Amino acid sequence: MKHTFFEKIMKKNNGLIISLTLLLNLISGVNAEEGNTDHRLWYRQPATNWKAQNALPIGNGKLGAMVFGKVQQEQIMFNEDSLWIGDENDTGSYQAFGDIMVRLHPDAATFSDYTRSLDIDQALHTTTYTCNGVKYRREAFSSAPAGVMVFHFDANKPGAHSGEIQLIDSHKAKTTGKNDTLSVCGNLEGLRYKNKGPHYTLALDYEAQIKVLHKGGKVVIRDGNIFFENCDSLTVLVAAGTNYINKHSKGWKGKHPHNRLTAQLAKAATTPYANLKAEHTRDHQTLYHRFALKLPGNANSSLPSDERLDAYVKDPSDQAFEALLLHYARYLMIACSRPGSLPANLQGLWNESNNPPWRCDYHSDINLQMNYWFVDPCNLSDCFQPYADYQCSVREVRTKNTKKKYGVRGWATRSENGIFGGASYLWVPGDAAWLAQNMWDHYAYTLDLEYLRNQAYPILKELCEFWEDFLIELPDGRLVSPESVSPEHGPKAIGNSYEQQLVYDLFTNYIEASGDLKIDANYRKKVSQMRDLLLEPQIGKWGQLQEWMEDRDKPKDKHRHLSHLIAVYPGRQITPLTTPKLATAAAVSLNARGDVSTGWSNTWKINLWARLLDGDRAHRIMQSGLARVKKKSSGRVFPNLFMAHPPFQIDGNFGYAAGYCEMLMQSHLGEIHLLPALPKDLPNGKITGLKARGNVEIDMEWANGKLKQATLHPTKGILPKIRIGDEKGHTDPNTDSRLRIKSK
Repeated sequence: MKHTFFEKIMKKNNGLIISLTLLLNLISGVNAEEGNTDHRLWYRQPATNWKAQNALPIGNGKLGAMVFGKVQQEQIMFNEDSLWIGDENDTGSYQAFGDIMVRLHPDAATFSDYTRSLDIDQALHTTTYTCNGVKYRREAFSSAPAGVMVFHFDANKPGAHSGEIQLIDSHKAKTTGKNDTLSVCGNLEGLRYKNKGPHYTLALDYEAQIKVLHKGGKVVIRDGNIFFENCDSLTVLVAAGTNYINKHSKGWKGKHPHNRLTAQLAKAATTPYANLKAEHTRDHQTLYHRFALKLPGNANSSLPSDERLDAYVKDPSDQAFEALLLHYARYLMIACSRPGSLPANLQGLWNESNNPPWRCDYHSDINLQMNYWFVDPCNLSDCFQPYADYQCSVREVRTKNTKKKYGVRGWATRSENGIFGGASYLWVPGDAAWLAQNMWDHYAYTLDLEYLRNQAYPILKELCEFWEDFLIELPDGRLVSPESVSPEHGPKAIGNSYEQQLVYDLFTNYIEASGDLKIDANYRKKVSQMRDLLLEPQIGKWGQLQEWMEDRDKPKDKHRHLSHLIAVYPGRQITPLTTPKLATAAAVSLNARGDVSTGWSNTWKINLWARLLDGDRAHRIMQSGLARVKKKSSGRVFPNLFMAHPPFQIDGNFGYAAGYCEMLMQSHLGEIHLLPALPKDLPNGKITGLKARGNVEIDMEWANGKLKQATLHPTKGILPKIRIGDEKGHTDPNTDSRLRIKSK
C-alpha cells in the first residue's frame, strides 16, 4: 500500500490527519507509543549532546549522521568514512565532518506528544511532536542507492515551517550558498593528530553540499545560511565526500569530489521523496531481512529504550531486548560497512572529534577483528567486503615498512592503523596473522573461490613467508616467535602464546586454502612442517593456559586482554571436544580474569565461554553488562544502546552479536553444532537465516531448552556432520525427525 494515496486524502481533509497518521504508522511498523519494539529504538525526549550518547545513528556505508531530534534547533552531526589525516608512515586519525543545524521559528516554549525513534528494520529515524496545536513529523535516512542523506520535515498544517539551516564545517572552512544549495570545501593540509608529530605527506580534499527542496512558502540564501518561510514541507538532501581512493599506486587520491557530489544531489532532487524513501528501504531490507532472532519479551518490552535498558537490569526476562541488541548490531554494520566503503573503525562511522580517542582508527590487536566476527554468521557477508578491500589496499605499504623494520619477506603491522597504510604505536607481528584469520573465515563461510584466490590467499601466503623468515629455533628444535608483547599486557618475551597460537592458525588456514585452490603443493608441505615444529600451548603450575612460554601467569591478574585464549576463540586449536585438557586449562585462565571488564573484553568473554560450551556463564556475563553506563557501575551500554569501552567503541556491539551466535550454533570444527551452549534461562526461541561455515543457512526453533526443529539450506559442497546440544556423537539428518535439508 502506498503512502501517496493517504497523502492526497490529507490534503483534502486535514481533519483526518490524526487517524490517518496512526494508520500509516501501523502499516510501516512505526507506532509512536507502542509499535513493534523487536526492531525499534524509541525515546520520549530529544537527545542532548554527544557525551550523553543518546542521539541515534543513520548511515549508508560511507555517509552517516547522528540525529538528535531536538525541537527548536535540530542537530545533525554527520560523517564520511574517508575523511582522514595521516600518510604511509603514520596512522593519523579519522576526522569529524560537520553539523547541520535546523532552527525553527517561532521558537516553541513547550511542546507535547514527543517521540523520537529509529526503526532498524526500515533504517528510518522519525521525530514527532505537537507544538501550538500543529503536529510535526520528521524523517531521516541515509540512502545507499542515492548516495545521499535525506531529511524530511512535514506537518498537518500548511505553511508551518519557518526558520533557517546552517552548515558548519568541523575544520572551519567557509560556507557558501547559491540558489537552493549550501556547500563547504576544504583541504586537510597541515593537520596532525593532537597537533603532535611530523607533518603528513598526504592531504585530502573534501566537500559537503546540502540542497533544500520545499513545498509552499519560499526559500532564500543569505549570509551563507538557508532561510525558509511558511513552507508546507522541506526535504534536505546531503552529500559529502573526499578525493580518497584505496589505491597505493595512485597516491591514494583521485578526482576532487565536487562533480560527483553535485551529480548525486541533482539526481536525488528529481526523485520524489516517497520514491527515495521506498528505494532506500528496499535496499536496506535486502540485507536486513536475511536473518531474524525471535525471543520472548515481557511487559517492559513496550517501554522507551532507555527505560527498557534500566528495567532489564531488574528483570532480565525481557529477552526480546537481547534480540533487539543483536539486530541493532546488524543495523549498525549495514550502516557503516558496505561494498565500496571503508571498513568499520573503532566508532563504526560516527565520530564527533578531530582528535578522537585512540584516533578512531583500525586497532589490529582485537578491535577491527571483533567488528567483523559476527558478519558472516549473521548473513551479512556483503558487509565484509570493505574489510577485505582495505587489507589488500595497504599490503604494499606494510610490506615496505616491514622490510625496513625487520628485513624479511611478507609483512607485519603496528597496532594503530590508518587508511593510507601508515601505522603507529607498537609493532606486534601477531596482529597481521589475526587480521588474516578474518580473511580466511570469510571464505570458510562463503566458499567463494574467486575471493579466496584474489584476496585472501595472497595475504595468507605473504604472512606465511614473513613467519618463515621471522621464527627462531630453540635448542630442542621447536619454533617460537622472537621477543614481542602479549598485547597490552606483560613484558616482552619470546614465544608468547598470542603469537604462537596465531601462527598456528595462520599456517592451518594457509594449508587448507592452498589445498582448496589446488596450488603451491610444495610450499603447503613446507608450511605444514613448520606448523608441526611450533611450540604448543602450555599448561602452568596452577592449571592455567600459559600466556607466555615461561610459567609466569598470576592467578589474581584481572587484565582485560585475553591474548592467550585466541586458540579457543576466534581460533579453533583448542576445543572441549578435541583438546579437553587444554580447554580445561583455558577455562581456568578465563575464570581467573573474572567476569567484569571493559566493553570489548566482556563481549570476548561471552564468545570464549560459549566456545567452552558454558552457555550459562556466557549469558550471565552478557546480562551483567547490559546496564546503563553510570559512575561506579559495571554497566556497558549508553542510552542509545551503543556499548562502551568507555568511551563509546562499536566493537562491543559487534562482539555481542558474535557471542549470541556462538551460543546458538558453532561450525569451526568441520561440523554444525546446533545449540552448543544454550543457556538454561533461554529455553525458547527461534532464529532464521543463521549461517554456518560451508555456506549453509539454518532456520531453527527450540523449546524447553531442546531443539524443536531445524531446517538446513546447503548451497554447495557436502553437508557437514550435525551435532545437537550436549547429545553424544553426531546425528543423521536423514533419520532425525527434528532436521530437514532443503538445498537452495
